[in-house]
Amino acid sequence: MNRKLTLTTVVIAVITSLFMFSCGPGNGASADETGSGAPAAPAADKPAAASTANEKGLGKFTDVKLTSPLDQNMVSQGKSIFDVKCSSCHKLTDEKLVGPGWKGVTDRRKPEWIMNFVTNTDEMIDKDPNAQALLEKCMVRMPNQHLTDDDARHILEFMRNNDGKK
Repeated sequence: MNRKLTLTTVVIAVITSLFMFSCGPGNGASADETGSGAPAAPAADKPAAASTANEKGLGKFTDVKLTSPLDQNMVSQGKSIFDVKCSSCHKLTDEKLVGPGWKGVTDRRKPEWIMNFVTNTDEMIDKDPNAQALLEKCMVRMPNQHLTDDDARHILEFMRNNDGKK
C-alpha cells in the first residue's frame, strides 16, 4: 500500500513539475500582452521604434501580405491550431493565463513579428529585445510548437479575427 501511494505521489509530482515548467506560473492577472508574453517595463510591450528589424523580429518573414477580407478558411484552421497548441497557455481576451491574452496582439505587433515568433521561437527569445521583455513578464519560455509556415499564417489570421479585423 505504501509503495503504491509513494509511486502515485511521485507520478503526480513529475506531471505537476512538467506542467509548471512547460506552461509556467500563471497568476490570472489581466495584462495587455502580446501573443506570447509581455514585458513589465512600460513601452517594452510596444515594438521598438528604433528599427524595422525589431518590429519584424528575427526570422524568414520580412513581408507578410494580409488578406482583406479575412480568409475564413485560414481563420478556421487557425482556431483549430489554437485549440490544440495554444489555448492551454493563452486566452483570447486580454487576461493572462500562463502566457498573455491574445486580444489586441495584432494592433501591437507587426504580422512578420508574430509569424517569426511562433515559427522561430527560440532565436526570438534569445535575441529579440521585445521577445526577451515578454519572457521577463511571463517568466516562462514559450515552448517551440514546431508550427509550419502555413500554421503560423493561419494563427495570424485567427488572431486578426479575434481582434475584430475585417
